[in-house]
Order: sequence, then structure tokens, then C-alpha cells
Amino acid sequence: MTGRPDLERLYDAHAAALFGFALNLTRREDDTHDALQQVFTRLAARPELLDGVRDKRAFLLRMTHNTVVDLVRRRAARQRASDALAAESAGLFAPATDPDAAAFRAELEAALAELPAEQRAVVHLKLWEGLTFEAIGTALGIPLNTAASRYRYGLDKLRARLRPLYDAIK
Repeated sequence: MTGRPDLERLYDAHAAALFGFALNLTRREDDTHDALQQVFTRLAARPELLDGVRDKRAFLLRMTHNTVVDLVRRRAARQRASDALAAESAGLFAPATDPDAAAFRAELEAALAELPAEQRAVVHLKLWEGLTFEAIGTALGIPLNTAASRYRYGLDKLRARLRPLYDAIK
């Protein structure tokens, strides 16, 4: 896609992944919708942003990440007032009928929410998007080693937080 991008095709190919990534960062569906609208509005207004981009998905992930960071900064005052609501689970996982599976998913969602945003972003891209550390680094504008470190620290925190639950259901 050189020149004017086919935004509909770009949206169809990447919107679901971008939505999941942004939702994991914002923990709020309305902020996620706002961020994605900003990303695609910016691309519609300035299609030349995609000129020369080899990896569209990584570029879109980076745009989404940057947009979310800007959105969070702009809404910091409002965010403090609604922290209780933002702490609620964003429902990353499908509902489970098995009570043990449901309990584990609830704990996993809570553990993910406790991670710092930088670690949560890397963990999400690695586990849910299957990206390499190089692709994560490109998407987030960080060095490959920083992506790997954030992933390792995030997993360590998740293990420590979830170990008692795992031991109890083992």
C-alpha cells in the first residue's frame, strides 16, 4: 500500500489487534474507541505517514501506543477521579463455565491490571499478539533489550501473584 492507503482494508486487517492492545493499556473501552478513532483519523488526514513503512502492523501498534499515552496524559485529572472504575476488569478473557477456570481468569485479569503499563503492554504484545521482542520494540519505540526486560519483569510479577492460586488448584 503505497501512496494513499486503503484505510478500510488496513482497518479490517488490524483493528481487532489494535483494539485488544489499546484496551489492555487503557482498561477503559471508551478510551480505547477514542484512541483507535484518533489513529485512523490521523491516517485518513495524512496517508503519507504510511509511505515507506514496511511493517504496517508494528507501525499501527506504535501509533496506537503513542495515542494512548497522549490520551492518558490529557485525561489525567479525570482518570484520578475514576480510578475505582478503571480498576475494574476489562474482560480480556471469554467467560468460563468452570468455577475454577473463572476464578483463575479473574485472578489473571487482576494480576495483569496490577502490572505497570509499560510491562502490561509488552506482555500483551508478546502473549496475545505473538510478536517478537524486536517487533515489540519497534511498535513501542523502545530497544529490543528493554522489551525483553519488561516482559521478564512482567512475567515474574504475574508468577509471584498467581503462584498461590496455582498451588491451590494443582
